[in-house]
Amino acid sequence: MNDYAFTFADVSLVARADGSLWWPEKAILCVSDLHLGKSDRIARRGGTLLPPYETQETLWQLQEAIADTSPKTVICLGDSFDDLGAAMSLPADMQKMIAGLQAGRNWIWIEGNHDPGPVELGGSHLLDYHTQGLVFRHIATAAGCGEISGHYHPKAGVPGLRQVRSFLIDQNRVIMPSFGAYTGGLSAASQPLRDLMLPDGLAILTGSRAIPMPLSALVRPQGARR
Repeated sequence: MNDYAFTFADVSLVARADGSLWWPEKAILCVSDLHLGKSDRIARRGGTLLPPYETQETLWQLQEAIADTSPKTVICLGDSFDDLGAAMSLPADMQKMIAGLQAGRNWIWIEGNHDPGPVELGGSHLLDYHTQGLVFRHIATAAGCGEISGHYHPKAGVPGLRQVRSFLIDQNRVIMPSFGAYTGGLSAASQPLRDLMLPDGLAILTGSRAIPMPLSALVRPQGARR
């Protein structure tokens, strides 16, 4: 078993090794922080010219997760696009690919701090989504309970292991790793995440398999960034 099954707010969930979250009972697949079009946005603003393939790679990864789980609902948990320009300049073949992924299922775009608002793509555009005692939103709240969020792109590791994208889980909230190919990360040991997470929580490291680690065992990486 490469994934990590856990119970949160009396609901059985699976932190998948690819960084997606699976809710088997309701056939919901959730991903966070796709940041589609990030290389385009960086180039437009005079930054480093990165190979413009991250949107394709991210969508391929999402396609694989959908093929593995056959969800009835897909929730994209905010910052699905890197900015308005990235959404407006999405190539026609990528638009077609998204349409194919949406076909036959409920697709929910949660509003994020990078998101341009409603775009000319299918699906529902919501500030947050409530179901069966859980709330899906982009940014965690201080009083969050039964909350699943993204935004921080958490990464974690222990001595001898490189920092990797990670879920953070405690009794109140789940903070999801970023799913986008070109996204960076913020240390799970950094102050913003320490302020949100309870000390007895877990980090679930992603990669070839999902590895649970106590938050108390984590180390702060050098040069970690969001």
